[in-house]
Amino acid sequence: MNFGIDQLLSTPSMMAELSGRRLALLAHPASMTQGFQHSLDALSTFPSLRLTAAFGPQHGLRGDKQDNMVESGNYLDPELGIPVYSLYGEVRRPTSEMMDQFDIILIDLQDLGCRIYTFITTLLYILEEAARTGKEVWVLDRPNPAGRPIEGLTLREGWESFVGAGPIPMRHGLTLGELGAWFIHHFRLDLDYRVIGMDGWEPHQAPGFGWPLESRGWVNPSPNAPNLWMARAYAGTVMLEGTTLSEGRGTTRPLELFGAPALDPKAIIREMFEMAPQWLQGCHLRPCWFEPTFHKHSGELCAGIQIHTDGQGYDHERFQPWRLQSLAFKAIRKLIPDYPLWRDFPYEYEFDRLAIDLINGSPLLRQWVDDDGATVGDLEAMARQDERAWEEERRPFLLYP
Repeated sequence: MNFGIDQLLSTPSMMAELSGRRLALLAHPASMTQGFQHSLDALSTFPSLRLTAAFGPQHGLRGDKQDNMVESGNYLDPELGIPVYSLYGEVRRPTSEMMDQFDIILIDLQDLGCRIYTFITTLLYILEEAARTGKEVWVLDRPNPAGRPIEGLTLREGWESFVGAGPIPMRHGLTLGELGAWFIHHFRLDLDYRVIGMDGWEPHQAPGFGWPLESRGWVNPSPNAPNLWMARAYAGTVMLEGTTLSEGRGTTRPLELFGAPALDPKAIIREMFEMAPQWLQGCHLRPCWFEPTFHKHSGELCAGIQIHTDGQGYDHERFQPWRLQSLAFKAIRKLIPDYPLWRDFPYEYEFDRLAIDLINGSPLLRQWVDDDGATVGDLEAMARQDERAWEEERRPFLLYP
C-alpha cells in the first residue's frame, strides 16, 4: 500500500501543482517513504520543488527530544539551508513570520489515533493560522494504527489544552487527514485544504487492523512509541501520565505496562475481573516486574501489569484500552483507598489543573475512580453516550472503506 507521501511523489499531476511554489513541510521521524527515506529528503531530490521551510512538532523534526516538556529550538537545516521551526519550543502556534515563509504547507505526521497526542493539536493550530493568512494545507495521509474503534469520554467545553484540541473522545478512529477535515468543519475555518489519500489502506484487515504490518515497517513517531502494540494500548495507558504510577518510561516497553513499588499486580487483576470482566476482553494481562532507568520510580523495582495485544488472544473489536486502564485505577483505589494515585505536578505547562483531568478532558474520570459509590455501569453509560454521538459526527469525514 502507499501512504500519502508515496502517492504524492508518484503522481506527476500533483507534483506539477506544487512546482514553483514555496513549500514547507511539517514532519517528524516517522515521516518516511516506502523506501525509508525521510519525506524532507525525498522532496528535496525534485528540482522542480522549492522547499523554503520545515517545521517540527513535539520531539522535533528528527526526533531529538526524549521526554515530554522538553522543548526544541529553531535551526537551519545543514544540507538544505532552510529554516527549521520548532512548534514545541518558544511557540506552539506558528507565528506570522513563520507563515510568511511558504505558500503551501505539506503535513506528513504519523498519528496514534488518540486525542491527547499533541500532533493533532499542532495540526489544528496550522489550520487556524493558514485560514488567517490565506495559505494552503495539504495533509499527506497515514494510517491510524489504532484503527477505527471509538472509545472514551468526549472533552468537555473549557477543558481545551495542548493535549485536548477539541470535543472528541480519547480514541477517535480517524486518520490525520480525516481529522483535519473535521477540525475545519467544527471550527468553521475557511482555507484551501487537501488530503493526499492513501492507496490500499484497509483498517479492518488482520493482522494489523489499522497498521499494514506485512508491508510497512514501524518508525517511532515519538520516542516512547516503539511499536504497534503500544499504539493499541495508548488510548488507555496515556492516562498513566496523569498518575504517580510508572507508565514504563525508562523500560523497553513504555506505555504497554504500568506499575509502582509495593503494588500487588495479581490482586489488581483479580479485582478488575471481579468488577468488569467485559472491559478486559481482547487482550491478555500479565503480572510483571520492572525497574525504570529514568522517569517515575527510576531505579526502584516496580510491580505491575503488561497489556498484551500481540498474541492470539488479541481481538481488535473487543479490546477497550481506555476502559481497561480506568478499571485498573478503580481497582487500586478499592484495594488501597489512600493510595496517592493522581500526579500533582505540572503537565504540559499546565499548573492549575490536575494532569489526569487535562488528559481526560474533564474531571469526570477521576471523580468516578475516587467515588466509592460509583459503579462500572455509571462510567459505561457516560462513555457510551459520547461514543455513539461521535460515531455519527465523524461519519461524513471518513475517506476509506
